[in-house]
Amino acid sequence: MLIVNNLSVSYDKKKVLEGLDIEFQAGMIHGLVGLNGAGKTSFLNCLYGYKTKDSGIVQFMGAELKRKDMAYLETENYFYSNITGREYLSLFNSPESNFELDDWNAIFKLPLEQLIDSYSTGMKKKLALLAMLKQDCKIMILDEPFNGLDIESSKILSMILLRMKEKGRTVIVTSHILESLTSICDFIHYLNQKTICFSRDKEHFENLEHEIFREMKEEHSQLLDKVL
Repeated sequence: MLIVNNLSVSYDKKKVLEGLDIEFQAGMIHGLVGLNGAGKTSFLNCLYGYKTKDSGIVQFMGAELKRKDMAYLETENYFYSNITGREYLSLFNSPESNFELDDWNAIFKLPLEQLIDSYSTGMKKKLALLAMLKQDCKIMILDEPFNGLDIESSKILSMILLRMKEKGRTVIVTSHILESLTSICDFIHYLNQKTICFSRDKEHFENLEHEIFREMKEEHSQLLDKVL
């Protein structure tokens, strides 16, 4: 289990997360949702070690969480110039050397011998996903992975994440499209006001959208009444 206790994170002395508590059950797919600016990416960056926490405890399987336990697919990925897709993937280690690139690429159909500079947004997203899969870590973190993917690729990604769950991986994924999470997640956690407000399991997804947007709808209905 991945346990986060009393986590606080700041940027320029401004708190973006405060007193955040959450438990991610191992071997499950966890969705993380929240409105723009709620702190989802800050939370993921803190888990991965890109951002130093102000305070709090983060443990995985009873020990301090380490970066080697995780693979992180960021919203925007950085690629070196003038290297091919195959050269890029060679930079990442596969723990058990059982990653068959050509077999995986039969799914993604990327032009691995071409320079990444020539790739479309969707192709770059799939290349970064391959790099994450190659690392075969116990925890997989994906920040808005469906951005830039077409319908077919989005479906393939969902299938892959479900297979990763079957292999015992703990998956944490964000998306601004709620339906992309409700179809694959075991739990969805709502981040708002610098903390996790509530978590819901699959049996209670039906009313999730109403719970998340209730206050927003009330506020904006009053504003719209003034202008329309």
